[in-house]
Amino acid sequence: MASKQEFSVVIDVGTSKMVALAGKLTELGKMEIKGIAKAASQGIKRGVVSNIDEAAATLVELLQKLEEQIEEQTGFVHLVLAGSKMQTIDYKCSVLTSGEGFVTAQDVQRLMDEAKKIELKQDYQIAKVIPTSYLIDDENEVEKPVGSTGRKIEANFKLVVLPQEYLNNLNLVLEKAGVELGEIIHASLALSEAALSTEEKEVGAIAVDFGAGTTNLAVFQDNVLKHTAVIPFGGQVITNDIKEGCSIFVKKAELLKVKYGQAMGDFADDQKVVTIAGENGWEPRDISFKSLAYIIQARLEEIIECINDQIHRSGIEDGVGSGIVLTGGTSRLDNIISLVKFKTAMDARLAHPVILPVNQKEELQNTEYLTALGALKLVLSSGENAGNTHGRSAKRKERRFAPLIKDVVQGALNLFDTDHSDAELN
Repeated sequence: MASKQEFSVVIDVGTSKMVALAGKLTELGKMEIKGIAKAASQGIKRGVVSNIDEAAATLVELLQKLEEQIEEQTGFVHLVLAGSKMQTIDYKCSVLTSGEGFVTAQDVQRLMDEAKKIELKQDYQIAKVIPTSYLIDDENEVEKPVGSTGRKIEANFKLVVLPQEYLNNLNLVLEKAGVELGEIIHASLALSEAALSTEEKEVGAIAVDFGAGTTNLAVFQDNVLKHTAVIPFGGQVITNDIKEGCSIFVKKAELLKVKYGQAMGDFADDQKVVTIAGENGWEPRDISFKSLAYIIQARLEEIIECINDQIHRSGIEDGVGSGIVLTGGTSRLDNIISLVKFKTAMDARLAHPVILPVNQKEELQNTEYLTALGALKLVLSSGENAGNTHGRSAKRKERRFAPLIKDVVQGALNLFDTDHSDAELN
């Protein structure tokens, strides 16, 4: 039997993990969290679906964990994506006002409708239309145009677009998981909502997420989104570099990066080594902390050069008054702030949530929930509190997959003894 879903569910679809938050607005308009869940991703590569069945099984596992907490069924979900082919494009249009010399809500809606109907290049679709500014009679720029006097209103939009293939694969995954798609949210926008303050967006700031499969950024100035980008590599490429450079298995390369890696080779202790235990008769080998750091630094510098290029494309590289805010697994590397400052000539800091719900505040201080937290705020602020973007009731479909059993690399970190200069990686 169908029933209205009285809460919103957002899912951050990452290459290494999926994170879900369920929440709603209180009577006072505050954000309240009903459930938090995460699961190691399978079937996701560089932020997009690469295997339908594996991704669906991960999603089922995630939803089961979430529903155990909220004690309700989920019918609709909003997805946060960072696929390398997702883009934001600029679009401008204008109309004559239909009221008695002032702007009405219907005028603004006509502009939105026109933006939604523009023709895109083949096989692309609009996921989101974001107003960035309104101009009345070619001279007065306003944030909230309704009620402004004038005969003409012009709107500037950022259109979030994605390949139709992305959407098709997502719908197949959701169908197998027994839920329907609400809204698709660009990961960079969601992150910015949770990690950048209004003041930072006003004077100019950049949010950067060093993810596993991609590196995402959003550039703001005058409290307006100026540019977004998805760089198609992230922490997994660094892990692969370590695997190749040290001739070790990928799991050990990931553990080596997480436990002993740092972002600048000059700061690493050349007297410290980690011993990689041999397997299948191979001899153990020693890796110096300095050599490891230089491998990581080389790839990080390449990623930061891509970030620099995207900042240049934004057109406001000289107007970023605050600086760069970093999050993501790779941002936990020692000395990464120093490297980013040196390579970008901008100030930088690690991210922390600038918004928090009325409950579960301590758990949501964890930055791995930042993007999902920002997405939930965006969804609730848009008025879609029930998560039902099409005015339909939330009806559970049959779920076709049981959860997959996944290896969790983080659990192996307990193998290390951090009190010794010389360590062994088993």
